[in-house]
Order: sequence, then structure tokens, then C-alpha cells
Amino acid sequence: MPGEAVTLQLGQFAGCVGTHWWGLQAAALRSPSEPSELRHTVLLRPGRGPGGREIHTPRLVALELKGGVGAVGTGGAGPEAPVSWDGAVASYLERAPGGGSAARNAGRRMGDASSDGQEGSSSAVQGSSPAPSRLAVSQDLHSAGSIRVWSDYLNVHLHPKSVYVIRQYMHDGDCGCLEAFGQGESLLRDPGCIEELEDRLHFYVEECDNLQGFQVLCDLHNGFSGVGAKVTELLCDEYSGKGILTWGLTPVMSNRGDFQKNFYRLMNTVMGIVHLSSHSSLFCPLSLSGSLGIQPQPPVMFPYIHYDASLNYHSSAILAAALDTLTAPYRLCSSQGSMLHLAETLNFSGRKVVAAGASVPFPALRGSSLPDILCAYEEEVPWKLLSSCREQKVSCCFAQSVVLRGICKESHLSSCQGKQPRSPLHTWESTEQILQQYLHSVFPGAFSTSHVLQQSCHTLPPYPQFFSPLLTREGFLLDKPPRYPSAAVESIPVLAALQSSPALHTLLHSLDKDLQRLNTRRLPSFFSAGVEHDDFQETLEELRTLSQCYKTGFEADESEDEEDSD
Repeated sequence: MPGEAVTLQLGQFAGCVGTHWWGLQAAALRSPSEPSELRHTVLLRPGRGPGGREIHTPRLVALELKGGVGAVGTGGAGPEAPVSWDGAVASYLERAPGGGSAARNAGRRMGDASSDGQEGSSSAVQGSSPAPSRLAVSQDLHSAGSIRVWSDYLNVHLHPKSVYVIRQYMHDGDCGCLEAFGQGESLLRDPGCIEELEDRLHFYVEECDNLQGFQVLCDLHNGFSGVGAKVTELLCDEYSGKGILTWGLTPVMSNRGDFQKNFYRLMNTVMGIVHLSSHSSLFCPLSLSGSLGIQPQPPVMFPYIHYDASLNYHSSAILAAALDTLTAPYRLCSSQGSMLHLAETLNFSGRKVVAAGASVPFPALRGSSLPDILCAYEEEVPWKLLSSCREQKVSCCFAQSVVLRGICKESHLSSCQGKQPRSPLHTWESTEQILQQYLHSVFPGAFSTSHVLQQSCHTLPPYPQFFSPLLTREGFLLDKPPRYPSAAVESIPVLAALQSSPALHTLLHSLDKDLQRLNTRRLPSFFSAGVEHDDFQETLEELRTLSQCYKTGFEADESEDEEDSD
């Protein structure tokens, strides 16, 4: 059985993704309709709340800046049994704008743990209620402009050791922010900060029966990239032989006209990719932004999701659904695979950076067969890239891990009996065989592993209801628009892939070219924060070396097209 993992959450956008991810897992725990194929104790720790009720808390260490936690009070953090801890409740309260200490109710909703107002109660985690209409849920949640920080929609309990607030920097404002990679690195050189981090890590590690490793969710675009670099270095040194899977997270940025912020973002991204990948078993950039470089590109769009790219609450929800699916291989009840095993299937030949892709939701008509669906994607893959890579003209990858969830596993041969199979895919019986054969046909020569889960991705509140009206409550497609308002979408099928792909050469090479065009000495403040010019030049060389690991020749035309468009 897969062992336990500890999650580190570094930064505000990482917190947004993580909060949605914990919400998805809490929703899966509450679902009585299907047996769980995922072992929830890999990421969640069971305990007892008031009255002996069972609660599950993330095995989480979250580093956040002053003002970035908001109010995580009586509903957001609850006590466990004394055997797990002494019953103290973690309460973080941000001052209201007009003074005083009243907690904000921004973004709170019926059933949300942080709005119940009773000690330790959480109907969103412990109970269930009739599904409201999609319109009602949308109106309730979609005062989304009032959601400022991830704790505004946190609906799970947190252990008192989970949140560590870094008070040297402010979450928001024109000054005092954690802007540069060097600032983040310097924080983790502070003995007090290291002691706090190690104390929290040791608490969770020592209670694990079989630690398989660490998941690091880290902001890539700001100074938390430097924090993540030192955190992963510490994990690599102290927990040798354990898996370290790092996800570099970037929101869709709106400050494209601000040269200094763009410059800092690019530098932080490059420094983060190089340092985080060197200390991790596997590193994956995750973003709905079309580009991580200077040149702006439109955000990733999905045919059956209508989301506002400017809202972290929306974009982080999509990434969380992808993350929950991508991490399934080392959380399966039926598998012995660990996160280190997953990393080793993808990171050979120095390729420790991977790209993610997902179809959210996977477009399936109720009752349609998987071969019929996949046959519609013979010329292109059914997922969108989530790593700010350009779509490749030639489908190619070195290795990949693909997970399909929410699709019935029953035989697909019944619809073909007595008929000539429409395609080679229609000759296979199980969903596992069909998916594997599809991957072999689209990516010949690639090392492909695949998993199929009947368990769908649950999208109950606080997950946003930004779905197309063409989706049913279970996330399947309707063949025509409904005559009446749709019920809220409670679950969706998802297809997600991690790929070691030549597309990463294009991404890494483009970042290098962007930096070559800039005079890095125009902003000495970035280097005065703690990064030496010689160290930065060494990082650029490592970026170029890493980029060459993904070069095959297919991307030569891609690079020419990119230069023509500049």
C-alpha cells in the first residue's frame, strides 16, 4: 500500500490551489455513492473532533506572509483527539479594514467550514445537503471579487502546526512584499525560520508509518520561488531516498505593462525552475497562463468551463482538479507505486522537468463508449497543456503518466457485437486496454503508464460553478442545451497527463532567449536582494543544459515560427 506524504504549501497562489485540492478530497470522503479507489490517508490524517466525530486534516505545512492568511478560525481549524494533539485550535485573524478584530465574511458560503460560527463545526466537511441549482450556487460563490485569500473558502480543518506566518513581509501592498528570489532564499537562512519549519516537518514525519515523500506546492513567480529552492534543498538533504514532487504554480498575470514586475517575474521563474528541479525528484510548472516569458499569450481555455482568468479562485480550481488526478498513481488503493516510482518513470536522462496537461472536464456523453470519444482525437490529444508550453505540431514525448477518471469500467465490446469494429480501439474490451492502446498510437515509442478510475472528481462547494449548461450533474455532456436551469455540477470526469516532452525544450529555450534580450543590470535591486551575478550566470547555464535534454529536432520548426512571431 502507498505510504503517507507531507505537503508543503509555499505562497498565496499555492494556497489557492491547495485549498481547492483539500476541498476536492473532503468532498470525495463525503460521497456515499461510490467506493473510494484513492487512499485518502496518503495526504489526510484521520482524527476525532468534538463529540467523537471523525475529521480529516491535511498533513500540511503552509508558509504564508503577514496578511495572507485572513481568518482561519473556529470552523477552519478544529481540535482532534488528545492522542493526536493537545486540543488547541489554530486561530489566525486578520484585522478588519476599519480596525478591530472582526473576521471578514468575504467569500463565505452556506456549508463552508469557516462560516459556521460554532466551535469545530463544519457541515461542509462532515455532512451533506441537497444540491442547489447551478444559478443559486453561482450567485452565492460568485461574489468572487470579495475573495482575497485562500482561507476565505477553506472548508477543511487545519492542525495548529499547519500554518506558519512569515512576518518579515506583507502579502499585499506597494512595499514590504516578497518580490525577489534572493529574499526568499535569505528567509530560509534565518535560524528561527528554519527551526520553525523543521519542527513542523518533524511533527508530521514522525507520525507517519511509512513516509513515501513530500509534495511541494510553490509560487514560482515571486520570492517564494527562493523559499521553495531552500525548502527542497533541506528536504533533499534530510530525507534522502524519499520522493520530492514539486509543483511550480503561476497565476494568470495582469501586470503585463509593468516592466519591473515582469522582469522580477521572469527572473524568479527561471531561478525557481532550475533550483527547484535540481533538488526535486520531479518538477512540474503549472499555470493557465499562455506564457511564462515576457511576451503575453492568451490564457488556456476549456470548451465546457466559463472561467474568469483574472480570478485566482477560478484558475486555481481548474489546476486543483488536474493536480488531484495527476497525483492518483501514488494514492491508489490497488497500487504499490510511490511518488518516487512515478518520478523515476519520467525523469530519466536528466529530464526532471515535466509538463502537465488535462481535459477538465473530459468530454463524454452519458452512455458513449471510450473508443468513440478517443477516435475523435486522432489528430490531436484530448487535453490542454497546463505548463505554459506551446502546442506542438508533432505529437511526441519521451515518457508519460496518464490518468482517466469518472468513466465506467464495464466492457466496451457489447456495443460492437455482431458488427465490424469501427477502429482498432473498438477491438479492446477494458478501459485500461483502450487508453493504453490510444497512447501507443498517438505517441509511438514513448514509455506510457496509464490508470483508469471509476471515481470521478467531486466539485461540490466551495468549488466554483463555472461549468457550461451542457453538463449534467455528473459532468457528462448533453446532446442539446437543457430547457430549464441546470442543477449544480457535483462531479466531473477528468483526463490528465504528466509528460516528459520536447515541448519543454521550447519553453526553457524561450525563457533563456527572453533573458538574453534584457539587460539584467538595469534592475540592480533584484541582485541586491541576495543573488550574485555570477550565481545568476551559472543558473542560466544550467537552464540551457536542462533545455538540451528535451531537444529532438522536431522543435526546430517550432523555434523558427516563434522567432517569426516575435
